[in-house]
Amino acid sequence: MPKPPPPHPGSVHSTLPRPHWLRPSSLSRPRLGHAPAGSTRAPRGQRRTGVQRLGLHWFRVPRSLAVLRMDPAERAQAARARVPRIDPYGFERPEDFDYAAYEEFFSTYLVILTKRAIKWSKLLKGSGGVRKSVTDLNRTFPDNVMFRKTADPCLQKTLYNVLLAYGLHNQDVGYCQGMNFIAGYLILITKNEEESFWLLDALVGRILPDYYSPAMLGLKTDQEVLAELVRMKLPAVAALMDGHGVLWTLLVSRWFICLFVDILPVETVLRIWDCLFNEGSKIIFRVALTLIKQHQEFILEASSVPDICDKFKQITKGDFVTECHTFMQKIFSEPGSLSMATITRLRESCRAALQAQS
Repeated sequence: MPKPPPPHPGSVHSTLPRPHWLRPSSLSRPRLGHAPAGSTRAPRGQRRTGVQRLGLHWFRVPRSLAVLRMDPAERAQAARARVPRIDPYGFERPEDFDYAAYEEFFSTYLVILTKRAIKWSKLLKGSGGVRKSVTDLNRTFPDNVMFRKTADPCLQKTLYNVLLAYGLHNQDVGYCQGMNFIAGYLILITKNEEESFWLLDALVGRILPDYYSPAMLGLKTDQEVLAELVRMKLPAVAALMDGHGVLWTLLVSRWFICLFVDILPVETVLRIWDCLFNEGSKIIFRVALTLIKQHQEFILEASSVPDICDKFKQITKGDFVTECHTFMQKIFSEPGSLSMATITRLRESCRAALQAQS
């Protein structure tokens, strides 16, 4: 096999590494990515293997067990000949890089990547009631030129595909208002439908379970958890809310359901999301508590329910939230200690109380 030239910068596309310097004709044919029985398939000469569909043109699956019979030194040398010295992101592999171990890992991981790509393709072809429920795309970022129908390309189609696919993938959730803003931001960041879909799945399915279910129990629970945290850390604000009979859902529901999209500046939201993916949902509480604590005196000036609501809108604007780096430093200092054990305990008690009420 000839030595590959250096990869082109920025060759990463979709969720997978996509090195393009080897011709598909140089590949052995892997036994991956076959369509199920009864499906419509292209003629044999026109079919693309799972490896080719994913853009992993450098990867070769051995045709026989001969490679397994090699001694370690021979296997390492053979793997080094197959795996490019420069990775798909442009980094040179170190001299002591274990090519054989990497190839063995990737031969297993490739199955997962192929299944994900095939699943995404099938979801886009699905149909059902989800199509009818995804109807508010025109209200998604009307002030963003890339989501306008006159845009070329118009991201409304991409947004529709992501929301439709997720509704079919997670039918217990389907489509819920608020998901369009989150998916829209993911599309703006990744510029890729499939990446946006899997990130949305991580948020809705794992990081924020039950936020977007029909009963929205997770969302309601976390709003009550915030109320309890305010009682613990900011008792004067809690007393103001209780004194006027203000429900926290009236003040912060959009903070939670939209994950601060269209509430805080874009750069600040993206920094919050970095922490959300890395540290989990307790970051939402840190952000909320920081906003409230930083503006505690301003909030305590309120003398009526409309006044309280107005002040909670105002605290999400201004220099404090615009200067995202300083703001992110504050969210880890202002609220003080906030362990996951505390949040879990509060979630259990708040959820039980909500279920008892219903």
